[in-house]
Amino acid sequence: MKAIEIREYGAPEVLQETQRPDPEPKAGEILIRVAAAGINRPDVFQRTGNYPVPPGASDLPGLEVAGVVVGGDLSHPANRFGLKAGDRVCALVQGGGYAELCTAPIEQCLPVPEGLTDIEAAALPETFFTVWSNVFDRGQLGKGPRGAAETLLIQGGSSGIGTTAIQIAKALGFEVFVTAGSDDKCKACESLGADRAINYKTQYFVAEVKALTEGKGVDVILDMVAGSYLARELSCIADDGRIVIIALLGGGKAEIPLGDILRRRITITGSTLRPRPASFKGAIAQALHQNVWPLLASGKIKPVIHKGFPAAQAADAHRLMESSEHIGKIVLTW
Repeated sequence: MKAIEIREYGAPEVLQETQRPDPEPKAGEILIRVAAAGINRPDVFQRTGNYPVPPGASDLPGLEVAGVVVGGDLSHPANRFGLKAGDRVCALVQGGGYAELCTAPIEQCLPVPEGLTDIEAAALPETFFTVWSNVFDRGQLGKGPRGAAETLLIQGGSSGIGTTAIQIAKALGFEVFVTAGSDDKCKACESLGADRAINYKTQYFVAEVKALTEGKGVDVILDMVAGSYLARELSCIADDGRIVIIALLGGGKAEIPLGDILRRRITITGSTLRPRPASFKGAIAQALHQNVWPLLASGKIKPVIHKGFPAAQAADAHRLMESSEHIGKIVLTW
C-alpha cells in the first residue's frame, strides 16, 4: 500500500510517500480502505520528535480516518454498531492514518453519519472524541452547581477542536465564549454559534469574560494553551469551575495562585486520548453515537473543513497546520 511516513524528525518535507506492507488486523480490529485522513496537531508534534508513538502503534502518523470496511474481526462482541464489509466508517486510531489501508479497534469505529462526505467524516473522530471526553466527561459541562445554565470558554475557537466544541455545546443548549487570533477567525466562530468571540491579540480575555458573566466567570474552560494562560484563567473561572487542559501550546509550566483553588473549589484537570485503552475510547464512541451523531445526520452541526490535500502533499498540509491560518480541519485524501 501507499503511505506517508516520517523519514526523520524535522520540517514538513520529511513527510514522504512510501510503500508499506498492508496491515493485518488483529483480534478486535477491522481493516479500513482509507478515503480520507484528518490532520491534527499531535501529527505535527510526532513529526518533530515531540510526541512519542505509544508501544505497539504504527509509526505512520494519522489519528483519524474515514473509508470503507474491507475486512477484520467483524464478529467481535465489541462491534456494537453491526459494522460489516462495505460499510462506510470513520475511526479513531493510534497511528497509521496516513495510508491507503489502516487497522482500527472496532470499538473506536463509528458508521459515517448520513449525508456526510468522506472528507467530512475523516474530520470527526479526533476532535469529536476529544471534545466529548474533555468538555462533557472530564469538564462535566451542565453537571455543576448551575446545571443547564453553565457556560463554556474555549481557548482557540477556530481550531478543529474549537469549531467542534462550539457546535456541540451550542446544540446542547449552553452559552459559549471563545478566543481566537484575528477578527476573521472571531467572525467565523460566531457564525458557528459562539455567543461571543474574543480577539486575544486586541482584547484582554479575562476582562471580557468577567463582563460577559457579570463578574461570576465561566464554569468550564477548554484550554489548549496552558503556560501563562492558566493563572489568567483562574481569574475568570467561576466558583466550583473546571479547567480542562488538552494541549500545551503556551508551555508546560505555570505559576498559579493555589489559594484560589482551595477557596473557590476549582478543579484543574487534563487528558490525552492517544494512550488510553480501546475500552475507554469505545465508551466515548457510544456516547457520541447516542448524543451527537443524530445532530450530524440532521445537519444541525457539521464539521468545518478548511482545506483538503492529496496525501502526496502532506508536507504542504502540515505547513498550513503550523501557520495556524486555518479555520477548522485540514484533511488528506487518497
